[in-house]
Amino acid sequence: MGLIALMTWSGAVLLGLYMLTVWLIENDATGRGAAPSQLPSPVVFTHLALALTGLAAWGLYLLTDREQLAWVAVWLLSVIVLLGLLMFTRWIPVHRGPDEPYAHPAFAGHAADLPAEGNFPVAVVACHGVLATITHILVLLTALGVGGS
Repeated sequence: MGLIALMTWSGAVLLGLYMLTVWLIENDATGRGAAPSQLPSPVVFTHLALALTGLAAWGLYLLTDREQLAWVAVWLLSVIVLLGLLMFTRWIPVHRGPDEPYAHPAFAGHAADLPAEGNFPVAVVACHGVLATITHILVLLTALGVGGS
């Protein structure tokens, strides 16, 4: 179960890095031509830093079998999930379907402009969330000793 959690966590990180890349590319630093991002930079980068730190802690747990590292990973994942849910709730109003114009009330003067996160593919967001959920469950079950070693 621990190795499967490592694989799902790695997959979630890769999808997250893809979204980060899209966000950085589409986030117009000059402020011209796009609505401002609804994802605060400190939240985005804290989410990423904790995800990488937790993945390293989980990998060390698998190598050393030190129970404390498993619980560090569980607690880090809990914070990571909370930050991810915060970003997801801020992404929902920004997301638009393929035929829908962007019409979020906060950007009344920018109907055609889309914040950077509006360019995230829905499938990538969904897979990232599903992998994160599976990872959290598997890591918690492994830390609790469910399923043996």
